[in-house]
Amino acid sequence: MTAPAAQRRSMVLLRPVPGTSPVHELWAGTKLIVVALIGVVLTIYPGWVPIGLVALLVMVTVWLARIPRTVLPSVPRLVWVLLLLGGGTAALAGGEPFIDIASVHLGLGGLLNFLQITALSIVLLGLGGLVSWTTNVAEIAPAVATLGRPLKWLRIPVDEWAVTLALGLRAFPMLIDEYRVLFAARRLRPKVRPETRRERSRQRRAEIVDLLAAAITVALRRGDEMGDAITARGGVGQIVASPARPGRADAVALLMVIAMCGLSLWVEVATPLATHRL
Repeated sequence: MTAPAAQRRSMVLLRPVPGTSPVHELWAGTKLIVVALIGVVLTIYPGWVPIGLVALLVMVTVWLARIPRTVLPSVPRLVWVLLLLGGGTAALAGGEPFIDIASVHLGLGGLLNFLQITALSIVLLGLGGLVSWTTNVAEIAPAVATLGRPLKWLRIPVDEWAVTLALGLRAFPMLIDEYRVLFAARRLRPKVRPETRRERSRQRRAEIVDLLAAAITVALRRGDEMGDAITARGGVGQIVASPARPGRADAVALLMVIAMCGLSLWVEVATPLATHRL
């Protein structure tokens, strides 16, 4: 008998990992500021040194937060095939630096650029995942409202935006679960195989319409239930109300990230030859 295939792991997002750690206890606004600072630095100077420093920060944070490997999704084989195809195509672009293999003069510039973009994408995804795995969804909206408080002087509806963000973040996992149930129920339905191509095409269109109608119905029902729950708990004002504020640990974390960003900028600006930019 052959061994059963390993079960694929789905992406775990918007659900904090159980337990506590110094990273879990940080204020949600601090994590948002850190992600914003790193995002700005990597946007302006996406060199190898900034990417490496941010990757080191991500690995240290994963160790401090005790994030298990099971939160990572299984990577489909198609993704690896696309990466290999993209790397091979980018390598054809050539460019500096050049290497000589026997009598062949190869340029690695295109391949290095592709690897740099891939590493940058993985680092940014890791940052977003860390915020999701160490932060309760209910803490995001109050943090956004607190950080955006100065914008109220410009008559910008910060609280309303924070409430909208909170409702979207809370509804997203529920809708994903509902859609999985819908797709599972669709697979269990008995299927009648049409004989002609025209009938098969008509059947696919009918199934898509049925799925869309069911998804809209589920979303409306969930929205109605969420509205009743918010009303019973005192209205939308309670969503952005939270006593959480930054503490000493948040200041230390911000200073460390600012120092890392300053080092990255110094390396990119003062020693531009040490890095290979996009």
